[in-house]
Amino acid sequence: MSMKVSTRQVDGVTILDLSGRITLGEGSVTVRDTVRDLLAKGQKQILLNLADINYIDSSGIGELVSAFTTVKNAGGELKLLNLTKKVQDLLQITKLYTVFDVRDDEATAVSSFTK
Repeated sequence: MSMKVSTRQVDGVTILDLSGRITLGEGSVTVRDTVRDLLAKGQKQILLNLADINYIDSSGIGELVSAFTTVKNAGGELKLLNLTKKVQDLLQITKLYTVFDVRDDEATAVSSFTK
């Protein structure tokens, strides 16, 4: 099962609703390409909604970190929303939980971006 991404805008923040798997290859490339496209269009406030991600591996986690860094270097902000327990556990094991701004409520997440 491949990963699907749908994009929507809420109050100037681009929300990416991700579903499926973020793994080496397809899923991680999709995240990278989507984030690059958004930055190229000047959309620098990005919220990744991971509620429907049913599996992520270490390269998927690496891809999230890479996306985070890319956005930050472009002067933007990338935050994570609705982590499943599995993803949250993996971020905590890899000590990356503190790197990300993780939110569990969409409205709060959107209003937390620098306007």
